[in-house]
Amino acid sequence: MIVGRLMFSPATRQAPNLLRIRLSHAPKPRSATVVPKNNVQTRRFGDKADGPPKAGASPSAAVKEGTSSTGKPTTTEAPKSESLWNSAEFWGRCGALAGWGMSGAAIYDALESSPELISLNMTGVLLVYSSLFARWAWIVKPQNLLLAGCHVANIGAQGNQLRRAVEYKKENGKDEEVNDILMKAGATAVVGAACVLAGPTVQSAIVGANLGPISAVAAADAGPFTVHFWAPMSKWMISGASFMELDRPTEKISLAQYTALTLTGFFFSRYSLLVTPINYTLCSVNIALFGSSAWHLGRKVKADFIE
Repeated sequence: MIVGRLMFSPATRQAPNLLRIRLSHAPKPRSATVVPKNNVQTRRFGDKADGPPKAGASPSAAVKEGTSSTGKPTTTEAPKSESLWNSAEFWGRCGALAGWGMSGAAIYDALESSPELISLNMTGVLLVYSSLFARWAWIVKPQNLLLAGCHVANIGAQGNQLRRAVEYKKENGKDEEVNDILMKAGATAVVGAACVLAGPTVQSAIVGANLGPISAVAAADAGPFTVHFWAPMSKWMISGASFMELDRPTEKISLAQYTALTLTGFFFSRYSLLVTPINYTLCSVNIALFGSSAWHLGRKVKADFIE
């Protein structure tokens, strides 16, 4: 009886209503946050906020966001755009095209010009120069195959020019001059071969002797035991040949050849500072080459087209 009265008493019948009222005031469960599709960047509680963009930051350095296969956010930095002024590839291609112009000038002179206009001194220097630079273009970073190919072509073109000049001088009774040139060329070839063969041994001995600055220079990436040093030195010979013939008659100046040399000096003055290893010797010689070749080119243009 007592249990029956408790179950059916008015207070007991009101208990479910009170329970429902209390449950109705309970906090609602948090629903998942819906992120708009066009939202570029989201951040969870506890993540660090992105700071303001750095001053002078390039738009090309923007960060792209995505989602990995595991659902975790990923960031990928966009590649930085490189200006043409700082592009080794751009200046290297321009220098190679100017080099192809030099090879083309030799081919053009072989087809159109008289062999009496060929300078044996300049032709011999260009042979050495192209041989060294073909090797340099192959090993420099970034590698410049276009430049290497143009120097290989120039070796063939300048060899043909040398042949024409020698045959012309022999036909005109200048055998002594030809023999003198051939002896000098042979001596140069022997000395060069000896340096190439003995170079590694001498370099190892100097570096191992710990002679301070001397050993440091010998071990340098662009030191005197590398083609990075001797290729610019061969270009100094071109500039020297131009400086020694500043008063050369304008009728003996090849317009095509000196145009190519002037452009080569201009482009390589910048290119030499962008390659690895940086080559300050190459930069200085190209400045000199640009000046001497532009001098001859200006005299030729003035004599043929202005006066």
